[in-house]
Amino acid sequence: MQGMIRHGNINDLDAVTELERRCFPAAEAADRKAFECRLMTYHECFWVTEKDKHIICIINGMTANQKDLCDEMYEGSGAYAPDGKWLMIFGVATLPEYQHKGLASQLMEYVIEETKKQKRFGIVLTCKEVLIPFYERFGFISEGISHSEHGGAVWYQMRLIFF
Repeated sequence: MQGMIRHGNINDLDAVTELERRCFPAAEAADRKAFECRLMTYHECFWVTEKDKHIICIINGMTANQKDLCDEMYEGSGAYAPDGKWLMIFGVATLPEYQHKGLASQLMEYVIEETKKQKRFGIVLTCKEVLIPFYERFGFISEGISHSEHGGAVWYQMRLIFF
């Protein structure tokens, strides 16, 4: 299954907020205010896959010069650097009815290629232990348990280095 990939924009606010709500526990899901900030401030780090004019998959984050993803990044734009060395991915989500069809993989491959073209050092994200093998397929390396306490979960920091 293929979809059209594009950057998110403020008109997507309701759809991406609902998608996130359906994919993550309430304590971990970004809220409307967080998505509004992301779409207004660093929309170039927000990608969506659209099918039949519906957003079915998203990857969002920010570029930063810090080496590690920290919880403060989820809440505001203080660490954002438009020409930052690293893409920090905050979330990868696919609507439940479209999961396991390769959409997140297709979007991740796209984001990786776009980030390489921008000459960044690489990509950093955190995930739960069960998802480590998914990200390893793209070349991400686990750096162990992260300092993140986001949503009260245990997160593993993953890094993909280009240069």
